[in-house]
Amino acid sequence: MRTISDDERRARLAVRHGLAGGLPTVEDATAAMTALHATEAATVHLALWARVPGVTVADVDAALYDGRTVVKQLAMRRTLFAFPRDLLPAAWGSAAARVAAQLRARLVKDVVAGGLATDPERWLAAAADAVLKRLADGSAPTTAQLREELPALQGRVSRGTPGKAWAAEVPIAPSVLWLLGAEARVLRGINAGHWRLNKPTWVRTDHWLGAVPEPWPEAEGYAELVGRWLHTFGPGTEADLVWWLGATKTAVRRALAAAGAVQVGLEDGGTGWVLPDDLEPVAPVRPWAALLPTLDPTVMGWQERGFYLDAADRPRLFDTNGNAGNTAWWDGRIVGSWLQDDAGVVRVLPCREVGAAGRTALEAEAKRLTAWLDGVRITNVYASPQMRGAALP
Repeated sequence: MRTISDDERRARLAVRHGLAGGLPTVEDATAAMTALHATEAATVHLALWARVPGVTVADVDAALYDGRTVVKQLAMRRTLFAFPRDLLPAAWGSAAARVAAQLRARLVKDVVAGGLATDPERWLAAAADAVLKRLADGSAPTTAQLREELPALQGRVSRGTPGKAWAAEVPIAPSVLWLLGAEARVLRGINAGHWRLNKPTWVRTDHWLGAVPEPWPEAEGYAELVGRWLHTFGPGTEADLVWWLGATKTAVRRALAAAGAVQVGLEDGGTGWVLPDDLEPVAPVRPWAALLPTLDPTVMGWQERGFYLDAADRPRLFDTNGNAGNTAWWDGRIVGSWLQDDAGVVRVLPCREVGAAGRTALEAEAKRLTAWLDGVRITNVYASPQMRGAALP
């Protein structure tokens, strides 16, 4: 069994993720990463800035909203992703369907507990029908507009334990729309706010995509997702895939078998998986620097991150759920994070010494990103402990 060293894994990451040399287009970069994280709106644009030389905000928006070659979809781990359009049917039939079942089960309980109906499935069917009828004219309202116009979406439900600080009465409308999105009956249309903020409009899937392909059978969908993941992130472990997919070990093992994946040894003594045609050695690459955004797909591709992250840095750069803030990379490893100061200037926050060459390369990336943002300030829901605690000049 071939063993793939950590050095080679970092070389694969650098080339396949477009971080050493770049990728030609928004579509190429999205496909190269399998899908882009989109929980924070700015992540899509910043992840593509890091990979596509010369890309502009307009280029990203054109792919998302004009050509619709990249489409936002709730899928793995109840996370919003920007998918290559051709991958949507596989996701719809597998990861998205699993999430939809979870969301529906929770909504059924919420509807009853909130006193909205005693027959929650009938209530949900009526609410869904009201939304789809409202969107039949081809318009793209926001969540707030749909709440205002549709009585079925104006209810509120309780979340959290009563009497606790985190308990709250929340609108039911977002949950209904997220369910319809997971079921691929609606999609997120044009962003009604600034590109760095989440303010989606909602559209019917058939209006946004035109001809709507059928979701793939579950097993075939998972096999396709796993095959794409292996091309992007392989070698990776079974635990990596279970975490990334938000699926069961059984589903992952079946998908690995369907994809024809083969085992390889890893430097830490573990077992990884690659596609059967991906066993040839990858040549080393020259040292490279990158500034990646919160929840970037490279950072979030693996659960077992030791080959690119020092264990001592994990508590500073990730929250307790494993979500990453902004990260600074030098020569295939995370070496810190980055923030903007009050003037919008990007500053690198190192966790460790990287030498003169590393400092020079990271500062060049910081200047390049500062110029690209041109005064736009990025805010982060998933700011890391280091980002939250930074004192910038």
